[in-house]
Parts: sequence; C-alpha cells; structure tokens
Amino acid sequence: MDHTPTERGRPSRKAVLRAAVAASVAAPVLLMGVPALARTARSNGVEPELTPECDDGDDPTPPQTEGPYFKPNSPLRTSLVEPGTVGTRLTVSGYVFGRACLPLGGVLLDFWQADDNGAYDNTGFRFRGHQFTDAGGKFTLSTIVPGLYPGRTRHIHVKLQAPGRPVLTTQLYFPGEPRNNTDPIFDARLLMAVRDVGGGGGKEASFDFVLDVPQTPGPGPDPTPTPTPTAKAWAVGTAYRAGDRVTHGGRTYACLIGHTAIRGWEPSTTPALWRAV
Repeated sequence: MDHTPTERGRPSRKAVLRAAVAASVAAPVLLMGVPALARTARSNGVEPELTPECDDGDDPTPPQTEGPYFKPNSPLRTSLVEPGTVGTRLTVSGYVFGRACLPLGGVLLDFWQADDNGAYDNTGFRFRGHQFTDAGGKFTLSTIVPGLYPGRTRHIHVKLQAPGRPVLTTQLYFPGEPRNNTDPIFDARLLMAVRDVGGGGGKEASFDFVLDVPQTPGPGPDPTPTPTPTAKAWAVGTAYRAGDRVTHGGRTYACLIGHTAIRGWEPSTTPALWRAV
C-alpha cells in the first residue's frame, strides 16, 4: 500500500502521533519520515471514509478468514527465524492504534505463515509466534517472505487482541504479487509497504493496524483542581510534556502528548499535539 501525505500536505493525526512515540529519534529524521507513517489513501488513490472518532482517513483494519492452519499456544517470540532457516529475510514493523488514533500498548499479535516452500508446520511451531506491542504501540517481527501454495497469493496471518477487547483476525499482503489479482480473499487495504534493504536480498515491511477500540484523545478532566501551568512561548527544540502550556500566534495551547517541537508542528497547525485553551 502506498503511504502518502494527507490532503493539503499536512501530516495525519496518526502520523504525528506515531512520530511522537518515536521521539528519541533526531528531529530532522522525524520530519522526513512523517508523510510515510500512515495509510491515508487506498491503492486506487481514493480517500477512504473517515472513522467516527479518527479524522486521519483510516477505517479499522478489516477482518479476514482465519484459514485452516491456525494453532493456539504459539511461543512468545518476536523472531520466527531459526538456525538453518531458508528464505528471504523479512522484518515487519508498525504500530497498533485505537479509534482516536492513539497507540495501544499491550496488544497481543499472534503471527503464523507458510515456509519458503509454501508449507505450514502443523505438528510444531515453525513460523508461528506471538508478541505484545510495547507501551508506544509498536511491534516488530523478524521472519522470511512466505512461499506460495495453490490458490493463494503471498500472505501472513495475524490475530490481534487489545486487553479486554475482541480478537481481530486478518492477513497481510505483499504489493506487486501477480496472484493478488486472482486470489478471492486478497484485500488491497491490507497491503504492506515493502522495500529491499542492503545487498543481501532482505526486505523490510511496515503496516499500522487500527483496532475498533474507543479512545478519548488527549487527557481527560481532572476531578481535583490543579494549578494552571505557566504558558511560555512555543519554541523549536523544546521538549514538551502532556499538560504543558504554550503561547503561539496570540493564543494559548495545552500539550496533548509529549514530544520535542520541530518546525511544521506549530500548535496552530497540529491539533494532534496541541489543543487551544
């Protein structure tokens, strides 16, 4: 799936939040990465309908069939690569968001896939494993590009479950596969962004999941009165915490999520990070 900037050239709410989660990265790197961080257009270039509580153009990730090869009780691990594993190395990474475009920590992701020859291990747990998103909603999976088998295009299965929420079963797909056009299960909304890395033939893929988990953007009301923070002028390079107040363009804003200020994230143009008060 192509990763494109949002309309009018502004980064989406989810793109900004994802970049802010990775705030340990240098600011110039963050700024360069913002347009590529969120799925804001379908493969035909048409904007999908907005979700009720998320205004950056993403529907919740669509479900797909489990298929016949799922096995419970997979091992807890982030790498499915074992000694002697044959196949093109693949790293899949991304974030899991709720309906307000906020990252979800502690989400279970259970992956399973075919090996390089297109076969599933139904006696053991080769190319099967589960993990949990970190506090910032991030996951990373080390595996191989799955092989093909009759009737299906290339794909990876996954189940996701946020704490106390229903399970989402779906699949991830690879762009440019000839069988994408003939596989009746294939869904272009589930295409990963894939690129070649290094000279060893490896690949990197990214995909952000959106779960149907209600969220409230920003901090909720505090039942106990607290002193109003002193508002200082917004400045590039300043590390802001949720609740900090700044002035910009003659107005006062409250910080919604901790981040380091960079050009392009001014309070008046970035409602994902700032709320006028």
